[in-house]
Amino acid sequence: MKSRRVVVTGMGAVSAAGVGAKSLWLAARDGKPCIGPLQVREPYNGRVRISAQVRDFDIEARLGPQIAPFADPFTAYALVAADEAVAQAGLDPDERQGPRCAALLGTGIGGLKTIDDGIFNVYVNNKRPETLTVPKLIPSAGPSMLSMRYGATGPCFAIASACSSGSQAIGLALQMIRAGMIDRAIVGGSEACATNGSMRAWEMLRVLTPDFCRPFAKNRNGMVLGEGAGMFVLEAEEVAAARGAQPLATLAGYGTNSDAIDPVRPDAASAAACMAMALEDAGLAPADIDYVNAHGTATVMNDVTEAQALNIAFAGHCHDLLVSSTKPIHGHGLGAAGALELVVSIMALREQVAPPNLNTENQDPNCQIRLVGPEAVKTPIRAVLSNSLAFGGINASLIVTPAGAA
Repeated sequence: MKSRRVVVTGMGAVSAAGVGAKSLWLAARDGKPCIGPLQVREPYNGRVRISAQVRDFDIEARLGPQIAPFADPFTAYALVAADEAVAQAGLDPDERQGPRCAALLGTGIGGLKTIDDGIFNVYVNNKRPETLTVPKLIPSAGPSMLSMRYGATGPCFAIASACSSGSQAIGLALQMIRAGMIDRAIVGGSEACATNGSMRAWEMLRVLTPDFCRPFAKNRNGMVLGEGAGMFVLEAEEVAAARGAQPLATLAGYGTNSDAIDPVRPDAASAAACMAMALEDAGLAPADIDYVNAHGTATVMNDVTEAQALNIAFAGHCHDLLVSSTKPIHGHGLGAAGALELVVSIMALREQVAPPNLNTENQDPNCQIRLVGPEAVKTPIRAVLSNSLAFGGINASLIVTPAGAA
């Protein structure tokens, strides 16, 4: 079978900016950080007390009493974001999608809040675990609940590859549609990770900032933990056209590889090779990319490595290539990061606006890339590349181009 073009017909988001892809995009475009005081249920004595959490999100009010008991926040975020994507795609939410539709979800951790609460109750409060603890905490809870919600009886599974989880899930769905295995996928990434235990664990790695996320800045001192979900409806172009759907963008390229070197130290050559794979997959040259949504965690090693990788992958074009990280806005969503950032990337492409790179008054001279400044830039954008560079050396890059572009 000839490889098929794949389009994005719907997308949705739950993030620190609120519910909705539009809320996320406006915050990113307008440079309005959604980072605030850490809110956890039990007393917290950590040093880092900020996060980009999803706030004021009532799971039962949004999902109803039949579904809410089975939904850890990571599942709930995915379901609400997917409802938005399905509605935008023009699909009937009550129509079963059947065996030609997959439900895939990337998540780094799965039901961490259920795990954290359960451990606290067992070891501190000497209480029994909640009855539905196991079906709520497993990473497959997210995609299985998605499949049930939309009657998607095709492939259904979770992908857990740290900060590349969401991007890999989306990339795999792209490949499955191209290959003719399925016609449609409800896919993305979700994470609900701001718990007492998680915050302390990340703090011990010395990668959390106590004040500001400063990607590629000389004085950067770490990331802000974020939460949320980004979900998409991907379809074969001819399938979308047959039902009169209006695509938002074309998902043109995907690359993924592994450093196979170190659990936490990234490798520039591997990251560059990953970007080159995505370019080849999309049939594009480096000069065809006008904006990169960088992984840009504002950690010491990641930013230098990613900047080096961009210079390798794009060579002389790197000086003309606009780059920004939007993590100072929505935080680092771990397994949801790539999906949240793909929402931003698609909107950047559609509005022809490169979102700002905040808090970088003094760029690190070791990061020789052309950063977008503190304000968004209106500029012609033909294609966008979005990077996810994860612990364990797992890299993923996605490329989007305008709908209908050759």
